[in-house]
Amino acid sequence: MDERHLSLDTLAVHAGREDFTALGVHAPPIDLSTTNPLPDIELGGRSYESMAGGGHPDPDGGAVYARLWNPTVARFESGLARLEHTEEAVAFSSGMAAMTAVVLAAMAESGGRHVVAVRPLYGGTDHLFGSGLLGTEVTFCHPHEIADCVRDDTCLVVLETPANPTLELTDIAAAAQAAAGRPLLVDNTFATPVLQNPVDHGAALVLHSATKYLGGHGDVIAGVVATDAQWAAALRRVRAVTGALLHPLAGYLLHRGLPTLPLRVRAQQSGAEKLTGWLTSHPAVERVYYPGLPECDPDQLVGRQLRGPGAMVAFELAGGYAQAAQVTERVRLFTHAVSLGGVDSLIQHPAALTHRPVPPEARPAANLLRLSTGLENPDDLIADLAQALHGAG
Repeated sequence: MDERHLSLDTLAVHAGREDFTALGVHAPPIDLSTTNPLPDIELGGRSYESMAGGGHPDPDGGAVYARLWNPTVARFESGLARLEHTEEAVAFSSGMAAMTAVVLAAMAESGGRHVVAVRPLYGGTDHLFGSGLLGTEVTFCHPHEIADCVRDDTCLVVLETPANPTLELTDIAAAAQAAAGRPLLVDNTFATPVLQNPVDHGAALVLHSATKYLGGHGDVIAGVVATDAQWAAALRRVRAVTGALLHPLAGYLLHRGLPTLPLRVRAQQSGAEKLTGWLTSHPAVERVYYPGLPECDPDQLVGRQLRGPGAMVAFELAGGYAQAAQVTERVRLFTHAVSLGGVDSLIQHPAALTHRPVPPEARPAANLLRLSTGLENPDDLIADLAQALHGAG
């Protein structure tokens, strides 16, 4: 059957399972081997050379060593690539390891060291670029400034949409055009392939903190980049040298999570829409950030670029930082914790936590709270926020 005619829901269930029948298994197998028997010196050496250079194992030489290749991880990579409409995907030990690998690969491939980073960004990404640890020169900008910031030595343009934590949207096609041939990386963590496929709009690389929605249960840390075969080979070279590989058990958990990803994201989105409607009418709430609100989507990207507004919501409180802090202490169903995308709902104060290392001029407002909507009944979540806001004055 031609998979171009299959729905996302069907692909999510079947992607990455192509070898199951030949293996005689129904559930994803876990290969925990750190090393593999070699057929002989020459074949093993040829396979090792292929993988160390970013290629795939030689079918006659085997996988050799787990730092270079693991079949459990490879199945997840294959599944995610199909959901993101890319040729391949490369998984890493965390989202930050994935971002680091992209930057290192971009510098190695182009010889340039200049990166254009569109704010707002996840605090860890912003901190990475601001630290200078990778030897990059970074220009931070807003989406409409990309074209003015691109230089001859620009090796990468990075943006996140919807952005963390204010859910700001960027037109990917316009950004790709402004990048003027430089590779565009889009952090698609908040949208997931259920709601957005950046490569369809001109992105070269699609990054996920797989810890979030792809894992979906708060029990795995991982990152993954979906891209074409050439970029994937460059990323695997970096992974082989730096050792930022994904553990097979994490690969198994991520692959197991893909079949329910569409169901989870749509259900969480439905809850977020109801929460947003309630928050916009609450007297203690000064402003709500949600792509489903017309004022948060001036370019009408929902429906054109995004297939839905997602499950993340942010809001500012009239009572300032003190009230925001009190709300995080008073919630009972929401867990006060960083991260997002799991089956249970979380509440977080970005300025004090994930975006604390970000320079003051780019830091979120002190009265802003971010919600990750889980799978609880939204009426129960609303009741929890209502009592927390009432108790916080």
